Amino acid sequence: MQTALEEFFEVLTWAQLGEHQKPCGLPNVANFYDPLLAVFDHMTSTGFVREQHRHLVLVETVPQALIEAFASFKPSTTPKWINESQT
Repeated sequence: MQTALEEFFEVLTWAQLGEHQKPCGLPNVANFYDPLLAVFDHMTSTGFVREQHRHLVLVETVPQALIEAFASFKPSTTPKWINESQT
């Protein structure tokens, strides 16, 4: 049985592969996801994750604010991480 976090990363990976440009959201109530967000920031600063992909992770502490962030999200034009000729 897959966990919600595993599903979250799968959808985020699909975005990195160019399958979609939709954001993923984390309701960071009581700063629960702060350690995970620090890992995301570290992966971005070391080049493992592109800045454009890091911005696909929407984070709010209030559920209504997260819904509003989804509603106002504008995807950036990001090329695929790799294309078929590179596999």
